[in-house]
Amino acid sequence: MTHKTCLLIGAPVDSGKRRRGCLMGPDAYRTAGLGQSLSELGHQVIDLGNLAPAPHDPDTTNAPVYARNETIGWTQTLAAVADTAMDRGVPLFLGGDHSLSAGSVSGVANHAARKGRPLFVLWLDAHTDFHTPASSGSGHLHGTPVAYFTGRPGFDGFPPVHNPVPEENICMIGLRSVDQAEHDTIQASAIRCHDMRRIDEHGIAPPLNAFLADVAAANGMLHVSLDVDFLDPAVAPAVGTTVPGGATVREAHLVMELLHDSGLVTSMDLVELNPFLDERGRTAKLMVDLAASALGRRVFDRPTRSFT
Repeated sequence: MTHKTCLLIGAPVDSGKRRRGCLMGPDAYRTAGLGQSLSELGHQVIDLGNLAPAPHDPDTTNAPVYARNETIGWTQTLAAVADTAMDRGVPLFLGGDHSLSAGSVSGVANHAARKGRPLFVLWLDAHTDFHTPASSGSGHLHGTPVAYFTGRPGFDGFPPVHNPVPEENICMIGLRSVDQAEHDTIQASAIRCHDMRRIDEHGIAPPLNAFLADVAAANGMLHVSLDVDFLDPAVAPAVGTTVPGGATVREAHLVMELLHDSGLVTSMDLVELNPFLDERGRTAKLMVDLAASALGRRVFDRPTRSFT
């Protein structure tokens, strides 16, 4: 196994939705032993601490888009940090709600463009997050990052997207909660979508392997965005957007092990962990174990966990 420099970047973003708690996510990952788990695999771990949003105007309490200006501040900070962090190693963005990916992915895309390589994104999520601020019925910006970093219009005031990720370079796995507006838009896009019915019928490995083969053939860089709600809430309850029927522990570990085998992962998000909703840290520990699998831990190497 090739040892890497892993950069832990805390992004306590809690502006993407009204339900509070994701700001505690970065420290929950640290408490659950993320740094230690990666160090035990032989990686160098550098913890860069927690970020803060760039200065921004106050948000209007009853605005149709919730905490828009704060999320703009987070996007500015994360895009800049993501771009520079790529020169140092493999950044792991510890969230924080999924609106953080507007910044992390756009920053990584800027880095990839400078290197002359295409960026691919693996989106492991129950949702497509393909709304724009105008199409979102809730006004919650954690449902919009994919629309932002693919360059869709409607993000007035946000940093310009200089290197939008091509839709055909995005693969979504685990979908099972998509509203009609998103459904119509995603069906008209070139994004590869694999919902849980398709996974049930054909397994989770074939679509992932096909996507990874395309990344390798293009000499691409691969950003993985792992949302807690990709997992079934029976095994990962610490998320404010629980949707039954998610990935099992084994399916999720298989995805991560295949990602490691590919050697293609260059950056990762761990998002939507709300420790306030967890059960004795079980979700945080599972997410740490999945990150470790993506970075080289094998099935025989997994520690036994006790929740008592």
